[in-house]
Amino acid sequence: QVQLVESGGGLVQPGGSLRLSCTASGSISSIDFMGWYRQAPGKERELVARISSLDTTGYSDSVKGRFTISRGNAKNTVYLQMNSLKPEDTAVYYCYAKDGSRIYWGQGTQVTVSS
Repeated sequence: QVQLVESGGGLVQPGGSLRLSCTASGSISSIDFMGWYRQAPGKERELVARISSLDTTGYSDSVKGRFTISRGNAKNTVYLQMNSLKPEDTAVYYCYAKDGSRIYWGQGTQVTVSS
């Protein structure tokens, strides 16, 4: 069974930073993409960032220049560095991994940006 474990959320003030991490483990052969979606009350689910097996990165327009996704040294681990956080970034962030046609999800981590 494939499991994704994510962490790093919390409460920060506007302008602050957080670093999310996500590690995939279990019976997975290869990962095409890993990244994060986020879901906030009253807003559509949004793909925030992703990184491919070739380390190609992509970001939503709302986070470009502020968030950086990267691959860790550990196997199947990615990080999302979130800087200059805004109240609009408040959401539950869900890590995902795509392996062929299968998609796996992390448990979600709450990010709250509030003064």
